[in-house]
Amino acid sequence: MQKVSQLVQNQQTFSSNAFKNLSPLMKEAVNDVFKLVKNEGNLIFNFENAVSQVADHHNVNKDDLEEYFDLEVEEQIGEK
Repeated sequence: MQKVSQLVQNQQTFSSNAFKNLSPLMKEAVNDVFKLVKNEGNLIFNFENAVSQVADHHNVNKDDLEEYFDLEVEEQIGEK
């Protein structure tokens, strides 16, 4: 099982149910978050900043984007 930091570092998208169920726009937004996250410094701050920027850019709900990442993490660590 990969750690969340490894997923971010590899900038990979997922073949998970959570990702597959997203709209094309949300999939693009998720991919853009990974492109924007910087691997140095405070990962949490960088991630939250990237989510905010991408939500504004794609005109998607920031809460929906954050909810996707919550579901993804749960699925990746086997909680769902």
